[in-house]
Amino acid sequence: MKPVTINRDEYCDKVYACWLGKNIGGTLGTPLEGNKDTHSLTFFDPVPTKALPNDDLDLQLVWLKMLQDRGIRPRLSDFADYWLKHLAPYPWDEYGFCLRNLSRGLRPPISGCFENDFIDQMGSPIRSELWACIAPGNPQLAAEMAWKDAVLDHAGGEGVYGEMFFAALESAAFVESDPMNLIDIGLQMIPIHTAISRAARAAVWCYNNEIPWAEARELILKRYKHEHPCNAPQNIGFTIIGWLYGKDFGDRLCQAVNCGYDTDCTGATLGSILGILGGTAGIPEKWSEPVGDGIVLHAYTRGLTAPATVGELTEQTVALADLVMQERSNTVEFGDRTSVSGNRLAGLRRSDRARRMLERDYQAATVPAGNDVEITLHYYGEPVIRPKLPKLVGVSVERSEMPISARLELVTPHGWKVTLEGSQGNQAMFCISADDVRDTNQVRIRFQSDGDSGQADFVFLGPGEAKGYRPAHWVPTCSKCNARVEACICGG
Repeated sequence: MKPVTINRDEYCDKVYACWLGKNIGGTLGTPLEGNKDTHSLTFFDPVPTKALPNDDLDLQLVWLKMLQDRGIRPRLSDFADYWLKHLAPYPWDEYGFCLRNLSRGLRPPISGCFENDFIDQMGSPIRSELWACIAPGNPQLAAEMAWKDAVLDHAGGEGVYGEMFFAALESAAFVESDPMNLIDIGLQMIPIHTAISRAARAAVWCYNNEIPWAEARELILKRYKHEHPCNAPQNIGFTIIGWLYGKDFGDRLCQAVNCGYDTDCTGATLGSILGILGGTAGIPEKWSEPVGDGIVLHAYTRGLTAPATVGELTEQTVALADLVMQERSNTVEFGDRTSVSGNRLAGLRRSDRARRMLERDYQAATVPAGNDVEITLHYYGEPVIRPKLPKLVGVSVERSEMPISARLELVTPHGWKVTLEGSQGNQAMFCISADDVRDTNQVRIRFQSDGDSGQADFVFLGPGEAKGYRPAHWVPTCSKCNARVEACICGG
């Protein structure tokens, strides 16, 4: 018997309520998105007749398709492939710069941080629910998968910590109901020095010390305010304020959204948390009836056959959870009743898998090389080579995310100089230099190990392509449809 048992019927109901709550909270907050004022909502304004489209859900529907196609052990390259295939028109902030980097041949995690001003934003914390729902009762596995998702466009930033925090918290919410315990479990997955951790703890402190709602909001802003409304620390603080200060499902959503800023995200995430905690019985009909069961995709999500309803999404989510429990989790199983044996909080607070992900190199690109092997090129800084300036780089190789000993070779464009500086086990260091550098340069890394061999290609940018980018600006957009200009949806 595994230490965590979850009643299957209860689980299915909570998954449905999670996605329904996300639609409700996102629809409530969307009309006020980006408005930094305090508000006084007590219900939808305007009252909708269906759910509003929201990238908070759409990106997770793409990952759902990825998991169905590629399996429940996704690689970083899988995320990159499906982002390019289904999300290329998205121009906003970190999305646009991730796509710009992927289009230039850079791969995660370097795709998430190079020339990207927006790594501290909410683009990844808002897509945590899928990992929680397919790894219920296993917070650190949910956080591990959230890391892979988040580094695609937030590598090294607060956005990574925010998604890991919420994924773990939501996973634990399938078997634990106390808000303080759940917040604590989420915080175990991320470093205490992060702004996300400090903002969350500040919101909890305000509530525990009976600071009034309006003053608590101002205290969060006094320390964590950012001029961009989608910056993650302030909005995660607001999400927790809404959760703790509200009286019931609707009031909690309104308390979060009334804080302003990234209101569709705070509402959608809190709606998901409340849905998992209370199930469908915890969502009043007056809140669910206006949005209904339908799923409405954003116009920028392309070529995706997605679930048409929350019910269909729930069925597909549960099918993936079955696979995860069978193949990836040795701690959780479905059973007659939900229970956690032993020291329940100690088990849920374990974070060794999450810590291992946080120790990985962000200034690197990881590419598959066949037979469950991945090769990582460590750029040791920016992914740029400049004429006549020697650059040290590292190479490592893993099979099924475990290091393997291998002989490594770096093949560069004609005329480049390559010197092996040293090698040990699964790692090697090279010094490369070139007199002539193109804007985009491809190198190939080959490995040989125990009769197995493979190769992977990587990109170095030249100074002509790596000129930097004007701070605090988006990538170019179409003047008609406002999509990323390279993937315009109107043909304009």
